[in-house]
Amino acid sequence: MTSESTSGDEASDPITNPPEDQLAALALSDTDGQKNGVVYETPRGNEIENEEEAALTNSAPPGPAEAEESSEGGGGGGGGGGIVWARTNSEVEVDGPESPSSSGYAGGRGSSSANSDGSGIDEIAEVRNHGVVDGVSEAQTPWVPGKRHVDEDDASISWRKRKKHFFILSNSGKPIYSRHGDEHKLAGFSATLQAIISFVENGEDRVKVVRAGKHQVVFLVKGPIYLVCISCTEEPYESLRMQLELIYGQLLVILTKSVNRCFEKNSKFDMTPLLGGTDVVFSSLIHSFSWNPATFLHAYTCLPLAYATRQAAGAILQDVADSGVLFAILMSRHKVISLVGAQKASLHPDDMLLLSNFVMASESFRTSESFSPICLPRYNPMAFLYVYVHYFDADTYLMLLTTSSEAFYHLKDCRIRIEMVLLKSSVLSEIQRSMLDGGMRVEELPLDPLPRSGSFSPHLGHHTLPTDSPDRFREPYDGVGGPAGLWHFVYRSIFLDQYVSSEFSAPISSPRQQKRLYRAYQKLYSSMHERGIGPHKTQFRRDENYVLLCWVTQDFELYAAFDPLADKALAIKTCNRVCQWVKDVENEIFLLGASPFSW
Repeated sequence: MTSESTSGDEASDPITNPPEDQLAALALSDTDGQKNGVVYETPRGNEIENEEEAALTNSAPPGPAEAEESSEGGGGGGGGGGIVWARTNSEVEVDGPESPSSSGYAGGRGSSSANSDGSGIDEIAEVRNHGVVDGVSEAQTPWVPGKRHVDEDDASISWRKRKKHFFILSNSGKPIYSRHGDEHKLAGFSATLQAIISFVENGEDRVKVVRAGKHQVVFLVKGPIYLVCISCTEEPYESLRMQLELIYGQLLVILTKSVNRCFEKNSKFDMTPLLGGTDVVFSSLIHSFSWNPATFLHAYTCLPLAYATRQAAGAILQDVADSGVLFAILMSRHKVISLVGAQKASLHPDDMLLLSNFVMASESFRTSESFSPICLPRYNPMAFLYVYVHYFDADTYLMLLTTSSEAFYHLKDCRIRIEMVLLKSSVLSEIQRSMLDGGMRVEELPLDPLPRSGSFSPHLGHHTLPTDSPDRFREPYDGVGGPAGLWHFVYRSIFLDQYVSSEFSAPISSPRQQKRLYRAYQKLYSSMHERGIGPHKTQFRRDENYVLLCWVTQDFELYAAFDPLADKALAIKTCNRVCQWVKDVENEIFLLGASPFSW
C-alpha cells in the first residue's frame, strides 16, 4: 500500500530543483512568497496531515454533558509525521473576535493582481463592477449549464484568474475536457500536465498533489486517463480528489471502462468525439460540487412524503421490478421518491448521483421518452445497462434500468402501468405539493425532545397537532434561525445511506451564503474522516461566520451550523433535539425498508 511522502527533502529527490516558472504556470498565478511544496506517493506509510487545528475526540458521547466534555478534549490533529504545506487559517474554540483573514473558509485569489473579497466561495476572481464581486453578484444570476468561456486559453489573463479548473486528458497528453476554455487551445497546457505525471512515474512514484502558494494542483490517474483539478478555493485535498473521482465516474457512465481498450490499441487515441455534446453533463456535475451534500456524504436524499404515499409508489415499482426490471427509480429533481431493485441487486449512492445528473442535465430526456445505454461504475464499470427515462412533469421522472438492449417496449408498458397507479392514488399531486412545501425547517424544531406520535411540521405529511397540545408552542428565541441560534443542519443515516438537510432560511438565504456554508461542511466532513487519525466522534468549531458542530456515531452523522455567538452548551442540547426530531419523522423523510447499499 502506498501513501504520500511529506518531507520537503524527500519530495525533492524525484525532481531536482523543479523550475519555479513551471510551478507558477501550473498554479496559474504568482505565489505569495510561501514555499512551494510537492507531495508524492511513496511506499512509506505517512498520510496527509489535516490543514487545520481541530478539537477532535475518539469517544462518542451518549448525552449532552458527555458531548461537551468530548468536544473540548485535545487532540488528534497531530498524528503522523507530515508537513502541513498550507497555512492554518482557522481556530477551534476561539471565542474572541477573529480577523477576516483568519477564517478557514476564505478562498485564495486567483492571481496576485486579482481583486477578491476573500470570501472564497466564488469560482472566479474578476474585477468588481456594478455590484459584482468576484464574478458573482449579490442577486446571483441563475447558473447556466454548459461550457464556459470557450474563447479563453492558458494565455488569457481571465482564464488564469478562474478559481477552480478541472481537466481530463489522456496519457499521451491529448486534452479531453476542460471546465473553462477550449480544449484544443489548451493542448500545450495539457501536455505540460501529462509531462509532470509521466516524469514522476518514471521515478517509480506517483504525484498526488502540488501546492504552490494558495493553489492546489490535485492529480488522479486512472489507467490511460488523467484527471487534474487546480483550485485556490481552500477546499481540502480529500474533497478535491473525491470530486475528480466523481468526474471520472461520470465519464464511465457515458463510455464505460472498456474505453481503456482503445488506448491499448492506440496510445494516441482521441476520445473527444465520443464525448460530443456531454459538456453540459460535466458542467452540471461540477456545479453540484457547490450545493449538493451527496457529492461528499456518499448518500442520497428523499423527497418528504407521507409514509402511505411513499408506500403506494413503492408497491407499483416493486411489481415492475418483479417483471424483469433491474432497478426502478422514481425521483423529483435530485431527490428520491421511491427506489426498488431486483433481488440481490444493489445500487451505490454515487451511482444514483451520477445517473440522476446525467438525466437532468440532458435536455433530450425531457422532451420525450428515451432509451439510452448507461454504465453504473459501482455496479459494473465494464458493461452498459440500458435506462428508460420518462418525465411525468417538469421535475418528476421515472428511470427503469435493464440489461437488455431490446426492452424498450416492455419498459414503456411498465411506465404506463406505473403512471396509471400514480395518478389514481394521487401520488403525483402529493409529490408536487411536497416540492412546494419544502422540508424540515430549523424554526420548527420542537421544544420537547421526547418521542411522540405525529409530525411536527405541516410540511412533513401535513399532520397537525390539537390546538390544546403543548407541542404546538416553540421555544422563544431572539434573532433569526432556530432555537439557540441554529441556522442549518445535515443529518446522515449511516445504515440507510440517506441524508436529510434542513431548508435554507435567513440569514443563509442567498446562494452565495449557502455556498460558503457548503464549503464549511466539506471541511468539517474531511477533518472528521481524515485517514490515519480518524474517524473522530465530535468536533466543535467557531469562526467569524459560524459555530459548526459535528457528531458522528455508529448510526448517524450530524453537521449543524449555528450563529457565531451561540452558546456551546445550548448548541449541544439543540443537536440532541434535532436528532430526536429526525427520529420522530423518519417515516416521512427517509425511504425505509430499502436494503442497505453495497460499498
